[in-house]
Amino acid sequence: MVHRLERLVIRHTLRLPSPAGPVGQGDVAARQFDAALISVGFKLSADALRRLSGLSEGTVVDTAVRTLETVREMVGDHVQHNVYFRDFPANVPDTFEFWTRCVREALEDRKARPGVLAQLRDGVINLLTLPSYGNYRHTYDEMLAAHDELTAALGDRLTVLHLGGTPADEVTALYLALAGSTTPLGEEHLADLKVLAEHCADGPQPETIPVRENRAVVNEARLKAGSVLLLDTVTDVLRLACALSGGDVSLQERTRFRALSRPVRRALLAGLDSVVAAAPAKLADVLTHREAFKRLGERLHPHEYPQWPHAAEVFAVARGEKKAHTFDARVEALLGADDVTGAAELLRSAPGRLFRALDRLLRSAATQEERDAVVAAAEEVAPEVSGRVVLSVREYLHNRAEETGRQRVFINRAGRAHVADDTRAVVPEADRKRLIAALDAEVGRRLPVPERLLVDPDMLDVALPLSGRATAAGLGVLPRGSVSPVEGELLRFFVYWKQKQRITDYDLSALLLDARYDTVSWLSYTNLTEVEGEHSGDITNAPDGASEFINLRLGAVRGTYIVPQVNVYSGEKFEDAEESFFGFMLREAEQQGRPFEPRTVRMKSELRGPGRVALPLAFRRAEDGSWHAKWLHLYLKGHPAYNRVEGNQVSVATLLRGIVEREQLTVGYLTELMANSGTDVATWDAESVPDGPVTYIGLERPEGLHPDSVVITPENLRDLIPE
Repeated sequence: MVHRLERLVIRHTLRLPSPAGPVGQGDVAARQFDAALISVGFKLSADALRRLSGLSEGTVVDTAVRTLETVREMVGDHVQHNVYFRDFPANVPDTFEFWTRCVREALEDRKARPGVLAQLRDGVINLLTLPSYGNYRHTYDEMLAAHDELTAALGDRLTVLHLGGTPADEVTALYLALAGSTTPLGEEHLADLKVLAEHCADGPQPETIPVRENRAVVNEARLKAGSVLLLDTVTDVLRLACALSGGDVSLQERTRFRALSRPVRRALLAGLDSVVAAAPAKLADVLTHREAFKRLGERLHPHEYPQWPHAAEVFAVARGEKKAHTFDARVEALLGADDVTGAAELLRSAPGRLFRALDRLLRSAATQEERDAVVAAAEEVAPEVSGRVVLSVREYLHNRAEETGRQRVFINRAGRAHVADDTRAVVPEADRKRLIAALDAEVGRRLPVPERLLVDPDMLDVALPLSGRATAAGLGVLPRGSVSPVEGELLRFFVYWKQKQRITDYDLSALLLDARYDTVSWLSYTNLTEVEGEHSGDITNAPDGASEFINLRLGAVRGTYIVPQVNVYSGEKFEDAEESFFGFMLREAEQQGRPFEPRTVRMKSELRGPGRVALPLAFRRAEDGSWHAKWLHLYLKGHPAYNRVEGNQVSVATLLRGIVEREQLTVGYLTELMANSGTDVATWDAESVPDGPVTYIGLERPEGLHPDSVVITPENLRDLIPE
């Protein structure tokens, strides 16, 4: 467990917990450890190297083994990445030539020959029936022998591992940061929080846990530890029950409740009873999840516990035996009567709901007087609304321009997306601008005002993580909508998957679009070579894991956009596979090297979404010829099987247009507000590191900062979101 917790700290914070061990002469082992890290694109900070050098050799070696295992997995180097075409990207054949060769080899195979001849008579050949198609023709070692070593380049990635505090302090700090996050966490981070919460149940706790899903995970640990539960709504109890059953604490997916022990049933019923006794109006929340409460009641047996009568009322409401008038019903009644002013007045008592209803209220208003009442209500209650909601509405209003005919992009919590025409009536521009000004003022009021703020320019276009679900877990991953520069001559995508039970075929493809989002070309198993680059070959079965690559020469790309995608052609979905991840590398033309070189990896993210077509990010060429990545983290539903790039060109192009044309709130937005509040904002200069403490915002933590400095990187970017 200790080692598992240490791995979590490294993955989430890029900090190496300070090893405990006897003093010794570990300098040689420490330098060897650092060299091994550099080979996979990491290195020790000066403080970390100094600390390890003063420990015993055995302590350093043990630390190195654990850390190398962790960082290799972070970058995707924990598996063997073989390719179908051994010399890739060299000597990749023309697609038709390759298929013809596979047919010829099949005709030379006595077992395969009759079946191939029969297919030829029918005029259609199924590639998957050809013995030489889709399976590796050489070993991993044979592939390695065909490639020269990678030549080092200045552009190779070097991610610094900084020295942390004691393992206990680092684990506690990570737990407090995740549990107290002001934004929802992704599925992978929620799973990490569960591990941390169980370990830290008896230790320090965050002052508040504003995100309900996080609270459910913490409550599960508190219940097991016998601590007091954190409950203020009946839905908190329902989420806890889902957590105890291994279900979805966000309540988006149906949870099959497990049989619960008597002590657990008593704890849940006592919790429901106390919530309703303190605020009977909260019974109305039951109606939102009526069916789930019905099923939970079958597990809790509330009739066996007459000492908690208010808990029984919860299930009476769920069964329809007791009336509960919802707040939303009262709002709907007022809007149904065209009383917008009355609805706005009622919503003052629920500031978050008022903010989420602003667009509808403004569109429903028949007069300027009504619109003024809505805006005035929003201005008055803004201080009571969570920072994440304020920022979300601010971003929404920014993109709610007056002109019509635009398209709306809908993205659910799991990252599944679709596009529809925007048929809503316009929001008057004067009211939109007035609200934007009010929200800017509110956000500015809540932001800290550090004396000096140093900002890495590459961080300014990083989108604010208003939901952790907008960012996949992985290395070098930025929130959806972020824009980051891409520097290098060669861009190489990779996907790795390992099937769990069924034969599974994933297909890596890259769609090339022009400035009008029309298809220029693509690279895939149906088009192995193009002017722009090469595909490594189709692998159709992954019992031991499989990889596919696409190599692109950015200077040769015809078009404006490159959209990599991973299609589930057959077999297990991303969520069901034993392992699946995507990433990209950047190289210079002269570097050579293996198809997969860990220190050239710029991003590696998990593929665990619900659809059958994954769109991790897209690349756009600017007018000056430079390239930038736009982070998507999206999934298309796709077809049950046989998804191909040729079949989803239109849907991908339409979705990309909607995302590209939408503007996110970025780090630059917040730094501008800080500057307006009197903060001295300056561009980071590695050659001139200040002596005193500062607030630093950048893609990675630089060395040499004062220990009392506040450092914001993508790993803790959520800390920028005000409460």
